[in-house]
Amino acid sequence: MTTGVAGRSLAPEAAGSLSIEDAAARGVDEVAAALGSTPAGLSSAEAARRLALLGPNALRTHKANGWAVLGRQLRSPILILLVVTAAISLFVGQTTDSIVIGVIVIVSVGLGFGNEYRAERASEALHSNIAHRAIVIRDGNPAEVNVIDLVPGDVVRLALGAVIPADIRVIACEDLLCEEGILTGESLPVEKSVAPVVAGAALGDLSSCIFMGTIIHAGSCTGMVVATGGRAEFGRIAMGLSTRQPQTEFQLGLSRFSMLLLEVAIALTALIFVANLLLQRPLLESLLFSLAIAVGITPQLLPAVVSTSLATGSRALARRRVLVKRLICIEDLGDMDVLVTDKTGTLTEGRIGFTAALPVGSGSTAPEVFRWGLLATEVDYSRPQVSILGQNPLDSALWESPDAAGADVGTVTQLDVIPFDHQRRMTSVLVREATGEVLLLTKGSPEDVMARCVALPPGAQALLDGQYDQGSRVVAVASRVVTGLDSITAAYEKDLSLAGFLVFVDPPKANARESLAQLASLGITVKIATGDNAKVAEKVCRDLGLESGETLTGVQIDALSDVELADAVRRAGIFARVSPEQKARIIAQLRQQGRAVGFLGDGVNDALALHRADLGISVDSATDVAKDAADIILLDKDLGVLAQGVMEGRRIFSNTIKYVLMGTSSNFGNMFSASVASVVLSFLPMLPGQILLNNLLYDSSQLAIPGDRVDREQLVAPSHWDIKFIRRFMLVFGPISSLFDFTTFALMLLVFHAAPGEFRAGWFIESLATQTLIIFAIRTRRVPFFTSRPSVGLLSAVLGVVAIGAYLPFSPIATVLGFKPLPAPFFLALVGMIVVYLVLVELAKTWLFARPRPAVVVPRARGRAHRISRRAARFSSPERLASPRS
Repeated sequence: MTTGVAGRSLAPEAAGSLSIEDAAARGVDEVAAALGSTPAGLSSAEAARRLALLGPNALRTHKANGWAVLGRQLRSPILILLVVTAAISLFVGQTTDSIVIGVIVIVSVGLGFGNEYRAERASEALHSNIAHRAIVIRDGNPAEVNVIDLVPGDVVRLALGAVIPADIRVIACEDLLCEEGILTGESLPVEKSVAPVVAGAALGDLSSCIFMGTIIHAGSCTGMVVATGGRAEFGRIAMGLSTRQPQTEFQLGLSRFSMLLLEVAIALTALIFVANLLLQRPLLESLLFSLAIAVGITPQLLPAVVSTSLATGSRALARRRVLVKRLICIEDLGDMDVLVTDKTGTLTEGRIGFTAALPVGSGSTAPEVFRWGLLATEVDYSRPQVSILGQNPLDSALWESPDAAGADVGTVTQLDVIPFDHQRRMTSVLVREATGEVLLLTKGSPEDVMARCVALPPGAQALLDGQYDQGSRVVAVASRVVTGLDSITAAYEKDLSLAGFLVFVDPPKANARESLAQLASLGITVKIATGDNAKVAEKVCRDLGLESGETLTGVQIDALSDVELADAVRRAGIFARVSPEQKARIIAQLRQQGRAVGFLGDGVNDALALHRADLGISVDSATDVAKDAADIILLDKDLGVLAQGVMEGRRIFSNTIKYVLMGTSSNFGNMFSASVASVVLSFLPMLPGQILLNNLLYDSSQLAIPGDRVDREQLVAPSHWDIKFIRRFMLVFGPISSLFDFTTFALMLLVFHAAPGEFRAGWFIESLATQTLIIFAIRTRRVPFFTSRPSVGLLSAVLGVVAIGAYLPFSPIATVLGFKPLPAPFFLALVGMIVVYLVLVELAKTWLFARPRPAVVVPRARGRAHRISRRAARFSSPERLASPRS
């Protein structure tokens, strides 16, 4: 069967049968025949048929999986502990306790599942909004398609900085170098060509093929897709690794906090169990009580609170057109205190427009400079309709300018191209005019092009400086006549004659000044790293009122040792004419100083810095390699939106810490009180089921914390996990809680002469009230209610839970729960104790927060697994994935 000139049908039995090793050893025509394709690509209909047959070019699915979420809930150690406790209760005949614990298990799983699944759905929606695209030849014409829609036989065009979307046989290339370190571990780029290799060559020697997940370091190419998805070499590696992402600093903090709780729970549980056995209490009763204490001291719904906070934050950011690749990155955004950014599109509009061609000397004219600038691009201008897909913004601005329509380029033959790279910072082409004259045309950074020119015209430097002083972006154009050549290398870029300058304008954004002020109010230092001239960057900063400090150029950076650079980057606010390696070195030095560094970039030259930063930020219009390296994608390149994201991240962390501080202090205090009482009293102060019910009601009220208001002073600087402070907080407020528990014990025994059922009901209500109401003091460093009001949701949840707790001893299920009704005077005494308790908590809070706290050292590391997981994320499908057919 055929599908027309644009492609041939692939027989089902041939699907995926051609290995990349075989393709590398065969000629281009043989590979095309084996894949049922042609150098003109496939038709859209045939590509759709192959996609249905072979599946998407994907390594992951971001579809929310309810069963997986439920499985994680059921694997929780806390849940297992509860199930064991219920089973033991049922075994020893305590059916009521078993039923109560079973209900608690179901409710806990339901709450956790509901919140985590909602967070997964939010993550699915975010992933579906991030599309990575490739230029493919379909129906004989170039088009942009999602990388997951590529199929074997597709012909794709790839340029500098592209992340290679599949395993591909090269069919045409220009000075192609690929960075394959993610596959091979080699740091140096590898040269590629069209020529077949010897059969049986190793993976690293397949020079005629390029591989999924690697990066085009220099040059450009056209290639035919051989293998996609899990059949590609990178796909096998990525799918062989655990799908679990490397942990962020926030997650590591949660892990350290969990270890703290585990240590406390083990110590307290062991002491209680041993003490009860020494007092000759029944073994099973002692075990059940000890297990209940272990569960009670644990904030069971911490994962749900974190998931709810992150899901709420992701929805808020999505409304502001900010997409996060992983929900947990929202907290990292709040952690940032230094932002290094390019100026294009962040401080400026990002809509680069061509304004003028300025000839220098008497040997060239403005139309000639402009025409040569058009010719010195990597586009194929032999076609009637020039395609600028994938071109850099400056070249696109040239071709989109009105002058391009009148330029005579159709009669010119392009013989060879040396593509742009960030070391040379220029593009050169070899062209033959209709007259037969052969020219070498070079276009690029004025400083680099002029360094290769001879006899610069008088006034050229002054003309250039004048444009820089106005804040213009400038590209130099130079030429020389050559004879007898049909190809060139970088060695020919010499002895040039400067023809003139191409001037572009990119005005400052109207809201950039306000956005910079917002970031400054959040304690974020903004530094500029740009490939532009220093004068241009300084002019933009002056226009926006940004205090930039000193300026460092790439040449100056190379002359500094790491020690000298560390001091220089503290003082400098502008880094001009910097290479990708220099940007990464700047980021590394800032991070070594303990700064949480965000990097905002959208070009191929930003990829190294994006990977090196604590938080990589890019934009939807960025190059493949930049979006791949980023953690967060801005649909609008706007620093104001970024400032809102920072506040959202800090709000999430602040609300999470509220729950942590509240849970550790009050839970520890109540469980310590229960431990002491179990030894002193002749009966258990609270039954295991009552402890668990108390804990569930308390935790449920705290699910409103993610929506709570956060004081402005908690947003002006990043916060970090401080386990020492959390431990100190627990040891200060836990005993205060226990003090009022013991007061309640005395009240119940000495004043009301309470029986066990009444005693347990009284302490149940008092402990629930004190540990839930304390949130109003802990949630703010201000005076509660008067200068900092909680959200309506939190206020309603806390008061509602206290009301439920007070009602339970009088409810129809009181007997089942083991409660007896309480006399009215108890509630009057309870109100008085609560008032005194909250006043004492407020005094202790003021004292504790007034004490100086040492700076928290935050460990930060990024490894190969992190890079593989990041890169694999671009090959993500919204559908379930079947096993790849081989």
